Amino acid sequence: MKIIYHLIHFLWYALSLLPLRVLYWLSDVLFVFIYHVFGYRRSVVRMNIVTSFPEREPEEHRAIERRFYRWFCDYLVETLKLMTISPEQMKRRLVFRGAELINQCLAEGQSCAIYLGHYCNWEWVTSLPLWVTEKAQCGQIYHPLENKDFDRLQLKVRQRLGAVCIPMESSLRHILEYKQQGRPVVVGYIADQAPFWWNIHHWCQFLHHDTAVLSGSERIAAKLNQAVFYLDITRPRRGYYEAEFIPITREPKEQAEFQITDTYFRLLERSIRRNPEYWLWSHDRWKRTRERFNRRFEVVDGKVHEKATPDPLEY
Repeated sequence: MKIIYHLIHFLWYALSLLPLRVLYWLSDVLFVFIYHVFGYRRSVVRMNIVTSFPEREPEEHRAIERRFYRWFCDYLVETLKLMTISPEQMKRRLVFRGAELINQCLAEGQSCAIYLGHYCNWEWVTSLPLWVTEKAQCGQIYHPLENKDFDRLQLKVRQRLGAVCIPMESSLRHILEYKQQGRPVVVGYIADQAPFWWNIHHWCQFLHHDTAVLSGSERIAAKLNQAVFYLDITRPRRGYYEAEFIPITREPKEQAEFQITDTYFRLLERSIRRNPEYWLWSHDRWKRTRERFNRRFEVVDGKVHEKATPDPLEY
């Protein structure tokens, strides 16, 4: 396994040294194989697009599908480039609009929670430390990989521009440690993932689906009184992105329960509807249904428990 790790590391590093214009040529080749030859997760992608845009014609569905796969291949090579891209080039290719709002909160001693989705290039958002005050610690919540060697490789790439990866299972503890040190933090939450069954506490309407959503980030923001922003990312042209900070609230404790989460999904849906090809349609986002949840689980004192006598229809 060590040999495989070092081989992958070498290949990743070598490819990342190529100019992006060359990597985009590689992306065009990848598109042929991923879309036309192998049809990577095409049934999932097609079903997600069709059910999310029932008002659109089949021709539009297929056009979104093709554009998604072209962007997805670009995303792959752009992520390769992240291993060696210079800070100067990164600042040209991903411009953060409204970073002064973040710096204002930090100057006043208030940490920030940044909501974003699997939309445009979320990996490049790890360059945010290049735009905020050096007094703050930027980080992103992530799921550690089971393979420790590949997890180490993932951390090396995601942390090379100054952000830290915070394991989801211990995120509150790590953020509290920064608070105890008197250091404000800017934490990115990619909150459009499908939660595990025992993490489902809320459902919302999202892209014509009854959707189970993650709400833990909202509880952390309220507990630590973090200013909450949504990061709206656009792609003006190939290889360039703009990310705008949209304020949601500076007083999370004053918001009704799940109000921040609902606002985030409303803003994310607006972004997706604007340019649907840039969302990660290959993710099986709606595999957990409310009907199945109600058959298998119950909520007791705010915690999800599997029923002692599950609905027989579940088995």
